Amino acid sequence: MTDRAHVSTDSLEDALLPWLPQQRWFAAKGSPIASLRVASRVDVGSRSDVQVEHLLVDVELDGGVELGGGTVQRYQVPLGFRDAAVDDLAAWRLPIQDGPFVYDGLRDPTVIALYSDAIAAADSIGPLDFRLVAGAAVDAGMSGRVLGAEQSNTSVILGEVLLLKLFRQVASGINPDIELHRVLAETDCTYVAPLRAWIETESDGELSMLGMAQDFASDSAEGWTTALTSVRDLLASDRSPEDMDSDFASEARGLGAAVAHVHADLARGLGTDERDASSTVAEILGRVEGAVAVVPELAEHLPAARDLVARAEAGGTATVQRIHGDLHLGQVLRTPSTWLLIDFEGEPAKSLEERRRMDSPLRDVAGMLRSFDYAAHHLLLGDADVTDETYARASAWAARNSSAFCDGYAEVAGYDPRDHAALLGAYELDKAVYEAVYEARNRPTWLDLPMRAVGRLAPPVRG
Repeated sequence: MTDRAHVSTDSLEDALLPWLPQQRWFAAKGSPIASLRVASRVDVGSRSDVQVEHLLVDVELDGGVELGGGTVQRYQVPLGFRDAAVDDLAAWRLPIQDGPFVYDGLRDPTVIALYSDAIAAADSIGPLDFRLVAGAAVDAGMSGRVLGAEQSNTSVILGEVLLLKLFRQVASGINPDIELHRVLAETDCTYVAPLRAWIETESDGELSMLGMAQDFASDSAEGWTTALTSVRDLLASDRSPEDMDSDFASEARGLGAAVAHVHADLARGLGTDERDASSTVAEILGRVEGAVAVVPELAEHLPAARDLVARAEAGGTATVQRIHGDLHLGQVLRTPSTWLLIDFEGEPAKSLEERRRMDSPLRDVAGMLRSFDYAAHHLLLGDADVTDETYARASAWAARNSSAFCDGYAEVAGYDPRDHAALLGAYELDKAVYEAVYEARNRPTWLDLPMRAVGRLAPPVRG
């Protein structure tokens, strides 16, 4: 059996320094690391030829305000230790030359099984507490596998019945994904997968939530994938969206209704408030103006953006409540009977305090409208042969499904988001500018997509 004690904390820190930035879930890509420290090493146990540790790792970033300089990000890294290398796990190996084979444990079914059994037993392992929702029961002995490509978290399917999600970046406080799922369970919401368990830890009197387990919708399809099927069919034809057998409008309408139901349940469970619209739109304008440093092309849109913000501000007060916070087609699942909303963490770049703040439901609506636009047009990027007619049909798909979504939302909510056009437009602009910054930094060839939306929402003023 591997003697993990022979791997010193210093050796782990040296190995994690180049390894962490290469992981898909590392949130500070491109930011220089000033220091890295293993804050906690918890012995989770052993099974077969594997020993398991749960690490909390603090990363201090350097490089100025834009890169998050001076901030510390904490990550959780479950590690497996084996005497010999395993080919299937080699891609996730830490660069430790002299010693055991050390790797990302969440890629190993044996390691996953230890966590699964700890959840089933509602166990406590050192400072790690595995909590079951009242009245819930989880079977022991479930095998596990990683679900698809990693995003900002790692999701694992347990026994094909539960989805265990580990939050790779950890913050002190109540995680909104767990918090809102618990609230929605109390309101008997049928548009989310029920929460069954969660993992938390306490350090220096501060609570941090590490992961959650909920029912796995095995017979579901991601909204993005479902929408793209409709778009591909449209682009391969010469017909209008409404004439297609794969017309998505009825799905978009049902999705709008599902989102409105979730908003209503969150309002019922956590209440609402009234906020002066000026504070909200001022924050939006500040983000738009700040983004010019990254995307200089935004400068010519600032006058129209300021005009849009002024019109939104004239709307007076706005009702705010807890919302999803990062809603798009990749955050919804289509089951045979309904739509489900997933991943209530909010935008990863925001602080935990910001993600738990009340906001207008229009932010979620705007996020979905932007997602329809992305689904409609991203397949045309880089295609020099795209005709004006093809682009127009893609735009018609986005407009048709955005309208259907708002129709479905209005039927449940009792008000039409389009009746608040200026504020909705300000939220759409906020999202489009966020997308433009992301694309400029990560996928410059995609920048045209959000910039077209910026041009529609805030047309440039030219002499």
